[in-house]
Amino acid sequence: MATQIEIAQRVVESILAQKLKPGERLGEQELADMFGVSRTLVREALMQLQARGFVEVRSRKGWYVVEPSIEQARDAFAARRALESGMLRESELLREAGQPLQSVIRRLRQHVKEEQAAIDAEDVATRTFLLADFHVCLAGCLGHRVLCDLLRDLTARTTLVASLYQSTHDARESCADHGRIVSALATGDAEAAAKLMLTHIGGVEDALGQSAAQRDPLERLRTSLAPLVRSSTIAR
Repeated sequence: MATQIEIAQRVVESILAQKLKPGERLGEQELADMFGVSRTLVREALMQLQARGFVEVRSRKGWYVVEPSIEQARDAFAARRALESGMLRESELLREAGQPLQSVIRRLRQHVKEEQAAIDAEDVATRTFLLADFHVCLAGCLGHRVLCDLLRDLTARTTLVASLYQSTHDARESCADHGRIVSALATGDAEAAAKLMLTHIGGVEDALGQSAAQRDPLERLRTSLAPLVRSSTIAR
């Protein structure tokens, strides 16, 4: 039987893999049947996810994956820039204190290889998850356990937005960015790694911004309320 934490974690992982889409319904009974637990436990997990900003409850309709606004996306990207650049700059302090980074570099390079393998195999779910998880892995490797949870939530939020607004950022480009960040760390240039991270996050956000700018929020309504084209042969 799954625990409340495991159910919540599975939902977040599915969001990171873009298997759960914005606006998708999460039925309590269906989840209870799938995990073999009570609806009460499922409801507690969903309430936890609601507090973290991933799901919302709609009156008389149930639970749904949130559909974040572009403003909420900007906030999440701004938080990621501050946290991740600062985290990388602090890695220089770890090196100066004598903490070896060789094992960190090996783990990160392995992660980038796994990203590339998933991209080559056209495994969309795995590559999407790994590209997002790189940032969580980086925090963990550098010893920032608290930041792991924060970055997991922040990357999941930006993943939801990328899915909603159909980001044009290419997976291979993200993987290459990650490789360059790891290479900078390997040379001991934490400042360069931080700048590369800022460029990377900015590129992802810019791709989102272009898609969002092209998206008409009233498009669906305009289509639904468009006047009918009547044939001139219809009898009056």
